Amino acid sequence: METVGGKIFQAIPAIMGEINAVGKNKKNLQQGFMYRGIDDVMNAINPALVHHKVFIVPEILEQSREERQTNKGANLIYSICKMRFRFCAEDGSSIEAVTIGEGMDSGDKATNKAMAVAFKYACFQVFCIPTEEIANPDAESHTGVQAKGKNPEQRELENSLIDETKVSVIRSTIMKKGVSEQSVLNNYHISNFKEMTFSMWNNAMQILEKYKDK
Repeated sequence: METVGGKIFQAIPAIMGEINAVGKNKKNLQQGFMYRGIDDVMNAINPALVHHKVFIVPEILEQSREERQTNKGANLIYSICKMRFRFCAEDGSSIEAVTIGEGMDSGDKATNKAMAVAFKYACFQVFCIPTEEIANPDAESHTGVQAKGKNPEQRELENSLIDETKVSVIRSTIMKKGVSEQSVLNNYHISNFKEMTFSMWNNAMQILEKYKDK
């Protein structure tokens, strides 16, 4: 729960003013695409956080794990973490941000990756960290699109249809937010949730989280 008033509301804008742009400086050696690493974000925000005496407390709200097989028959663990981050100032005032992180790994690092992604995007959004380029979501189509720079396993997972558990999750979230099911289906040009891919589901869940509960 957010604390009304307090130093956090002065600290956040001050921190925003001290953070430089974070570009895609890391390169994936296997697929060759550039990306922003979690260490890039931490290095960018740490001096400003220390200067303005702000710290961040993470909390996992929900987690799901799935085991899948790649096209080559190898096992791949997929983890989704819904996380709450509390940004606290020295006087006890705070604000909260909830983000969803996804991570894939053939070993035991899927959850760690999901947590890192959730943290990275919480910081990007709370502090409005400038980037060298920002894609406009309205310029993208989510139906049948395979994102560039992703490996075949990622594309396969994102284009796979969601299971009954995820159907139940999105329906309960829609009901909690007071949104029309049909409006969500129309947005992705599908007639029912069984036609929804994981990529669509993840995008819809992130949008729904921005709505207040009815």
